[in-house]
Amino acid sequence: MNRIVVGVDGAEPGRVAVRWAAAVAAERGLGLLIVHALHVEQWAYGGGLAGPVPWFDVLAGEGRRVLEEAVSEAGSTAPGVRVDTLMPADSPVSTLVDASKSATMVVVGGTGKGFFGQMTLGSTASALIAHAHCPVVVLRGRKGTTNQPDTGPVVVGIDGSPTSERALEAAFDEASRRSATLLAVHAWSDVTYDDVYGMARLMSQWESIEDDERRLLAQRLAGWQEKYPDVTVERSLVRDRPRQVLLEWSAKARLVVVGSRGRGGFTGLLLGSTSQALAQHAECPVMVVRRMER
Repeated sequence: MNRIVVGVDGAEPGRVAVRWAAAVAAERGLGLLIVHALHVEQWAYGGGLAGPVPWFDVLAGEGRRVLEEAVSEAGSTAPGVRVDTLMPADSPVSTLVDASKSATMVVVGGTGKGFFGQMTLGSTASALIAHAHCPVVVLRGRKGTTNQPDTGPVVVGIDGSPTSERALEAAFDEASRRSATLLAVHAWSDVTYDDVYGMARLMSQWESIEDDERRLLAQRLAGWQEKYPDVTVERSLVRDRPRQVLLEWSAKARLVVVGSRGRGGFTGLLLGSTSQALAQHAECPVMVVRRMER
């Protein structure tokens, strides 16, 4: 767990991801592994036959150029960080998931070109969020730009599940390292206005439910506040959809942390869709944390 892994594709968001990862690696005394996947199988002939050697040489040459550029970006940002590179011929997903076994985090750009370019639409990012063995950071820029914020709170979504407990641990650690305020958001009713109106006829004790959710939030925070006394904690208990609340906070935050999938609150809300929505639409970097299988 002594390095950060970053995926690049030659586009600007990937270069931003390299600079961000290199800066974090320098601050924490970690190494950096830069991965650029050739994704050769996408260009193979029918029946799985490989393309001609000259074509592969061209593709590999372009891959080496992308990696050299990324290494230069990392060196300019953090001269003292050890940088290694990896250029697999197959899909980036399997390589990045495998590399995540010995990484502190995996970092990727929010948009891009080529095979990383469809990340915001699902394939690569969804697979990483679902299967990585360490936190995944998707670098999202402020209102579509690649400028990364260095102010604002670290925001964490809490639903009472084991996965969100790991997200809470990661969020406290990030807030402590960044000397940032931690805002703990517990959105306890993942329903629309119409749902609320309909349910209100069957459930009139919203205040009682809200008290239970407030106690849940306090219980989840108590131990971590003792462990991280340097972190100032603010709480936000809202009766709303978690993805909407967290997306709104991403406009003010320097980092949003969520579990990849969780279940909690009286509605049994799922955070899987929330993490995917944030990875696609948040206005700041998003860290998604998985629950480790035992």
